[in-house]
This record gives sequence, C-alpha cells and structure tokens, in this order.
Amino acid sequence: MTVAPIPPDYPRVTPYLSVDGAADAIDFYVSALGATQRGDRMTMPDGRIGHAELQFGDAVVMLADAFPDQDFIDPRALGGSPVTLHLYVEDVDAVFAAAVAAGAEQLKPVSTEFYGDRSGKFRDPWGHIWNVATHVEDVAPDEMERRAREAMGGAG
Repeated sequence: MTVAPIPPDYPRVTPYLSVDGAADAIDFYVSALGATQRGDRMTMPDGRIGHAELQFGDAVVMLADAFPDQDFIDPRALGGSPVTLHLYVEDVDAVFAAAVAAGAEQLKPVSTEFYGDRSGKFRDPWGHIWNVATHVEDVAPDEMERRAREAMGGAG
C-alpha cells in the first residue's frame, strides 16, 4: 500500500493556532466565522484540547490549547501576533458584525478597498488577527495600479 506524502483533503500550508481556551475559540470560529469542525477534538487528560481541525470553505486551520512547556504559546502570552489570517466570506459585513458581537476587537472597520475587496480587520478574543473580506469588484491591472498610487498618496 502506498501512502500519500501529502494527505488527501489537506492543503500544503495549514495554519496551526495556539489558543489559551481552544474549546471556546472553536465555538467562536464556528458561530462567528462559519467554520465547521473536522473530525473529533483530541482532548487531553487535563481537559485541554491537544488537537482540533476547522474547515473554512476549502481551507483547514488546526488549533490546540496553548502548551507553553512545549513552546506552543498563544499570542496574548507573547504580547500580540505578527500574523494575520485572511478569510474570504460571502457577506463580510454580517461576519464582521458577528465576530465583534461575540467579543472580537475591531482593528479596522469594514470598508471597500481600491483592490476590489470589501474588508475589515479584528483581533479575536484569543489574540489572533483576522482580515475578513468579500470580493466585490474585479479590477483590471492598469486600474489597480492607478488606484494604488492614489490610495498611497501618489499621483493618480
């Protein structure tokens, strides 16, 4: 029997989040961001989640409770995260509002951007930063360049 070096149904790059309070985070990601849980949670003898997987459309995010003794540290323990997770959704306004209502901190309100996305940014209650977006316009390359210059304060 041949074993596939890359398991079926897994992308080549999969974020793995360290979350101090993984069970609550899973509930948040499911209810506010529309994720679905893949398989069962691996619960450790002390009650912490050792591994769980969420499906966001065709993307997979793995997560577990923080295990500082194994250098698996959540963003709040580090004073923040330098990583932003970008998530395309059908209705950015509804998803963003649901996330903020569920405890996320708004970092940038939802607005329509020059590159054709309507997007907003928030920090979830566990310190992870999310940019949620809905693509609303296909922008031709020359128009994108013009808009980018204008948005960045250059000549249009």
